[in-house]
Amino acid sequence: MAWGGGWGGGAMFAGRGSGSGLPFGGIPSELADEAAKLLASEPAREPSSIRFHQRPRESEAQSLTLVRMLREHPRLVVYGSLLVIGTSLLLQTGPLLTEYAINNGMLAGHHSVSVVMACATLYLVLAVLSAYGQRVQATVTGTLASRIMHDLRIRVFTHFQRLSLDFFSDEKAGVLMSRMTSDIENLQQLIQDGISSFALQGLTMIVITAVLFSLDVTLATWTVLLVVPLLVIFSIWFHRASEAGYLLSRDRIANVLADLSESLYGIRVVTAHNRQRRNITNHRHVVGAYRDANFFTGRVNAVYGPATIMIGVLGQALLLGIGGDMVVRHQLSLGALVAFFLYLNRFFQPIQLLVQQYSSLQQGRSSVIRLRELLATTPSVDESDDALELATIEGRLTFEHVSFGYDPQRPVLEDVNLEIAPGESVAFVGPTGAGKSTLAKLANRFYDPTAGRVLVDGVDVRTVTLRSLRSQLGVVPQEPFLFAGSIRHNLRFGRAGITDAEIDEAVEVVGLGELIARLPDGLDTVVHERGQTLSSGERQLLALARAFLARPRVLILDEATSSLDLRSETIIEHALDRLLEGRSAILIAHRLTTAQRADRIVVIDDGGIREVGTPAELVARSGAYAAMYHAWLASGGRDATR
Repeated sequence: MAWGGGWGGGAMFAGRGSGSGLPFGGIPSELADEAAKLLASEPAREPSSIRFHQRPRESEAQSLTLVRMLREHPRLVVYGSLLVIGTSLLLQTGPLLTEYAINNGMLAGHHSVSVVMACATLYLVLAVLSAYGQRVQATVTGTLASRIMHDLRIRVFTHFQRLSLDFFSDEKAGVLMSRMTSDIENLQQLIQDGISSFALQGLTMIVITAVLFSLDVTLATWTVLLVVPLLVIFSIWFHRASEAGYLLSRDRIANVLADLSESLYGIRVVTAHNRQRRNITNHRHVVGAYRDANFFTGRVNAVYGPATIMIGVLGQALLLGIGGDMVVRHQLSLGALVAFFLYLNRFFQPIQLLVQQYSSLQQGRSSVIRLRELLATTPSVDESDDALELATIEGRLTFEHVSFGYDPQRPVLEDVNLEIAPGESVAFVGPTGAGKSTLAKLANRFYDPTAGRVLVDGVDVRTVTLRSLRSQLGVVPQEPFLFAGSIRHNLRFGRAGITDAEIDEAVEVVGLGELIARLPDGLDTVVHERGQTLSSGERQLLALARAFLARPRVLILDEATSSLDLRSETIIEHALDRLLEGRSAILIAHRLTTAQRADRIVVIDDGGIREVGTPAELVARSGAYAAMYHAWLASGGRDATR
């Protein structure tokens, strides 16, 4: 096996051609110089400084706003602002040069080709400078947007890691994906293009207004009185209407992604039950609702855009009449009138550009609102400010008068009392929905009891850090999850610093040798998303090996043998003897073969504990377990104690 996965590229190339997985033989001498140059050009990779804390830092706890995001990068914001100001001033020098050229180089008594040529040359130079300034500005805003989005994606993803299981049970995965994709992309577009455009056009309007008043106070006053009030009224209406429309649009696209995600993950069930037509019909309704939301925002834009253009056209017509009369009366020079109208066109041009950019602004604002709501969500299971590090435990688990319900109105457990001694294995048996897995989730503090306490070595689990607690409790779920990557990567997931020798030991203990031997690349075989290329039994074996490598003090097996055939179950039973050695364990089992390997069996039903004892004691009592035991034998089950 080539390099054990440490050099993935070397193993990959070695596996080609020969198929024997030869180790990487080094860089050929004729390529050594070029390879050295390539490595020298690579940026230095600093060690990761990322640290996860269950309690968010002060900066992470603050409400998400655009201003706070920009404030994290002051240098780029200041640099970009200066470029916006400089570019705006350069862009507005053209009409003044035109006025000067007309009045001093074109009118009777002032014919001067040199003046006209000088103005034209200066006009060209300033245009080139403004174009260069806009290019640099685009680079700066692009850099600013990419850095803010990088930080925001990490912040949102980190927040996902803090949230409790009930949040992910209530929220659709597609909705959460939309927050990380379309919402953040909208925000990136706003920061990269929208803000700079708004700043540039807004500053342009201010500069032009000042220039208009300097050219002629009367015409400038008429402009402000005729145009600005109508534009303000329409803009207020557009802001309110479009904000509602874009918020609705964000929710509808989230539903589209949620439905798509669910359909893709369940494609096997869809195909097996011939649900294709119904799924298409349902998705058409979801997409149609998103289309309707877009239609609404489109209608709002269709009213606002033409209305502002019409206001500008009518205003210019009226001002042309007023200005022309002033020229005839010699109250205004022709050059000043031409310059005034050049600036007036530029006054309306930013308004029209702002109308086009306003949609981007509203979409960005809607995305900020949705992301702010997400980041404001607090985990239902959280650490206290004075949470302590849990020392290495012996493994004593105590449930004191524990009650719990996923729905507070419908309790699953009521007044449960149980103690598991260090090194003792206890099996939970009972009907589906009785609360077996719920007790295990309370022990690992996936949820907190609504009443009572859960103690580990006499310490209330709510008083210690989640990391120190869960690092000593291992869980093998009923449906094991494998990540996309190699089998070696998945086995190392439970604990850092696992060596190849430890992995080889786990493979032997759990009985993975036959599986690994028939895979094309052994431990370096890549499994697809969620481990779909492996059978459910093979995934369960890998999950058990991962738990073995995590070295937990307490092990929770939730139906760990439910997906295995008889032969694999026999292998697992022998593996469990090694896996449970010296550890406290909770075995949640429907198969009594697994339950009988425990030191004690706890029968759970109707929200409480009905019986507790060794397998032999419970059979002798002729109670609930005895009935389950005889039914198990009658259905072909075997007694593991014989």
